[in-house]
Amino acid sequence: MTERMMSNASGQPRPPRKDRRDQAREQSRLMRDDEHARAKRQRLLRRGGIGGIGGVLLAAATVAALVVANQNTPSYAGPLNMASDGILIGGDGTTVSAAMTPALAAGAKPVATDKSQLSDMVNIDIYVDYMCLLCGQFEATNAAQIASWVTAGNATVELHPLSILDTSSRGNNDSTRAANAAACVANFAPDSFLAVNTALFAKQLAEETGGLTDAQLQSLIEKAGATNPNIAACITKETFVPWVRAASDRALKGPLPNADITKVTGTPTVLVNGASYKGSLSDAKAFEAFVTAQTLATGTGGD
Repeated sequence: MTERMMSNASGQPRPPRKDRRDQAREQSRLMRDDEHARAKRQRLLRRGGIGGIGGVLLAAATVAALVVANQNTPSYAGPLNMASDGILIGGDGTTVSAAMTPALAAGAKPVATDKSQLSDMVNIDIYVDYMCLLCGQFEATNAAQIASWVTAGNATVELHPLSILDTSSRGNNDSTRAANAAACVANFAPDSFLAVNTALFAKQLAEETGGLTDAQLQSLIEKAGATNPNIAACITKETFVPWVRAASDRALKGPLPNADITKVTGTPTVLVNGASYKGSLSDAKAFEAFVTAQTLATGTGGD
């Protein structure tokens, strides 16, 4: 299909204007402080003989204040920074960064993002399958303006990679493999996730065709800025495939947190402040209008 990247006419963030830079920087500082404190707590617990599979509950202060999950991280657990089955991304006016959370233990229930801590900005949730052509259409149409809102600190975006189209990949399980690759990025290079998400859709192949090889996935991800050397082995070993399948099953069965719908019935599923978007996937202005309407309806987003 013809791919394109559209932004709004002005090229600037279009939710209601506000200056959140100082607040975002303070949140980022608190995140770093909490990460240092968490590491210290872990060292103290290990000295006291507490560790291993038993795990402990740890608080994870983030750029957008996520709620925490169990700190159990066997090799088949979920990735770091996706305790909610998604990765939350915010901005400080110049750059974007991911909220840091512990890994979700195998068999554990995800812990929803605490949206009450994000009431001063627009909250966008997107459930995607990287083989979904409609997801690619929405991404090509709206990625630039969503990224501008997030970078400016006017919005957060929480991305949930799913695997529901493996049967359309000629036995290659391309849907699952792409979602696993995204999870590897979340685990080892979370601040690059938004760029990688865009890159995966930019190289999207049609359903019923052969997908990207592991080497092609690795090259694409590295070119998008995720250069951590552990990502390659994570892709080839399919480290997070069990989690991808479990998270996909949870999304399809529901209930979805922070949503006016009970479950994912198709992709993309897009939520703005909890309200599901049912408009055009190829009209950036239509999505922008929906975001503005939800901002006014919920009283979020600033002035």
